[in-house]
Amino acid sequence: MTTTRWLDSTEQNAWRALLAAHATLVAVLDRELRAEQGMALAEYEALAVLSETPGGYLPMAQLAERLHVSPSALTRRIDRLSARQLVCRRACPTDARVWHAVLTDTGRRRLEAAAPTHVRGVREHFVDRLTRAELEALSVALQAALDPATGSPDPAPPRAR
Repeated sequence: MTTTRWLDSTEQNAWRALLAAHATLVAVLDRELRAEQGMALAEYEALAVLSETPGGYLPMAQLAERLHVSPSALTRRIDRLSARQLVCRRACPTDARVWHAVLTDTGRRRLEAAAPTHVRGVREHFVDRLTRAELEALSVALQAALDPATGSPDPAPPRAR
């Protein structure tokens, strides 16, 4: 039988601060993007990830992984973005089972218009509140909590052969 290793006060404070900071920052950035750009943070993130890929597209499953959402949540997000012609879906030319989410020219322009609002918010509510040394230490600490292969706290699951 394994004994639970309860969190000490330092560990508990760090964990709760991480959760509170994340939730607060996401809410503030989402509110600002909605007010100034008519775009949710979740939509902005999808457009940003697509813009950073060669060709501006990704298979839906890979995009869901990168956004840390379920396939059904991504489908709803892509539906909203497609209705506004910011992305489209395109069948994979080599695998009929795979669909790609594709950033449209309209989507790229909307992302470029929204980016200053997002960056200003990230800087104001996060970056400018920390010293360079604190940012570097935080980056190292948070990366250490993630598996380098998956970007997840869990190691990559074994693949079926």
